[in-house]
Amino acid sequence: MSMKPLCVKLSVQPSRGLVDEKFTVLVQNLLPGFQLTVHALHQCEDGHSWEAFAHYTTDATGTVNVSQDPSLDGTYSGVEPMGLLWSLRPVPGSKSGLRMRKMNVLTPMVVTISVYQGHQMEGFLDRVSLASVVVERWYMAPGVRRVPITDGKLTATLFLPSGAGPFPGLLDLWGGGGKLVEYRAALLASHGIASMALDYLTPQITKETGKMVDNDYFETAYRVLEQHPQILGSRIAMLGLSFGTSVTLRMAVYSQDVKLSCAVCISGSHVQPIGGSVEQILAYFNGNADKTRFDENNQVIWRDLLLPIPTDPSLKVDMGRLQCPLLLVVGEDDQNWPAHECAMDMKEMMERAGNSHLLTVLSYKNAGHLIEPPFMPFARASTFKTVTNPPTKVMALWGGELVAHSRAQEDAWRKMLVFLRENLYGGMKHGASFSNL
Repeated sequence: MSMKPLCVKLSVQPSRGLVDEKFTVLVQNLLPGFQLTVHALHQCEDGHSWEAFAHYTTDATGTVNVSQDPSLDGTYSGVEPMGLLWSLRPVPGSKSGLRMRKMNVLTPMVVTISVYQGHQMEGFLDRVSLASVVVERWYMAPGVRRVPITDGKLTATLFLPSGAGPFPGLLDLWGGGGKLVEYRAALLASHGIASMALDYLTPQITKETGKMVDNDYFETAYRVLEQHPQILGSRIAMLGLSFGTSVTLRMAVYSQDVKLSCAVCISGSHVQPIGGSVEQILAYFNGNADKTRFDENNQVIWRDLLLPIPTDPSLKVDMGRLQCPLLLVVGEDDQNWPAHECAMDMKEMMERAGNSHLLTVLSYKNAGHLIEPPFMPFARASTFKTVTNPPTKVMALWGGELVAHSRAQEDAWRKMLVFLRENLYGGMKHGASFSNL
């Protein structure tokens, strides 16, 4: 029978918020013991659709509260307040290797939350929902300003928090896929840190000259932050993921011009030829290409390229020379890069040198390589295009397990924000000790 006459009430609060903000999904006005499916649907900017769903049974008052009630089955189970987002997956029939990434941060991620009668597993688009609500998830908080950088040779975008400032600054580096990726910098600005997203592998200057950038490129980006009238020049951090970690550690330890208040490195390594350019570091990695492995699904595993970790000091950043607080975030099931082994080696190097008080390590069991902001859908593997000439497209295995990886993303983001606030706004002890929840 149709449940429409019961006037099912579906509410999602807040219906408009930041992507790292939790929401509450409440279904009311149903009969006690009623079986229903809560479904989330999102269409990416690339046209691909993603969905998540969960089975619930109403309580004695005819209500389901997704934040408190257990899912019995679906793309997640148990009590998972944000499972409708982090368990999003490509709809049946989608091509393989998809990864969800927001390209235009000036528009929200739009998600339709719907309720269906019964415990359904498929065919949602062919069914009539009992109720639907459209939810907006933003990377840019109201008042955050997006400023394309036109100074000199940089391909970059600066995000300034709401208000007059001055604000602490951060240089945000993504990994080996290149491109100008803005969503993490936009979200950090929404939390009060002026953040510059920097394309350093595929910038305009490289397209024009055919040459990869050198240290001066990163120092120029740092100076743009340092000299900006709304940025505290003495309070600047760097954040790197994957290959961005290689650059971040090198600049933090060896640059005469870059003076960081702190650094955050996610899923990366300190292994590289000292004094080498970006091109030479990549060449060093590629020189170990014979260590590449493939799993049973022909997905590429690159973690062995840096193993065993060299003992030769000329092949890794001298972590004993680091003078600013450092947060390392690693997944212990990272199949792309030996981030956990590298973190342990960096820890040992710093303990020997007597500067381990500057180091905080967050290490997560069953988490993979792509540790993103909270509630981002999990991709154990996805299509990856190298920046080599000519480019090669592969299916890269990132690793991780859905629930553990999603927990790691939420926990690491919260602790990273605390670390950045402590070290960029001052007043707190360096190298804070975090418990790994």
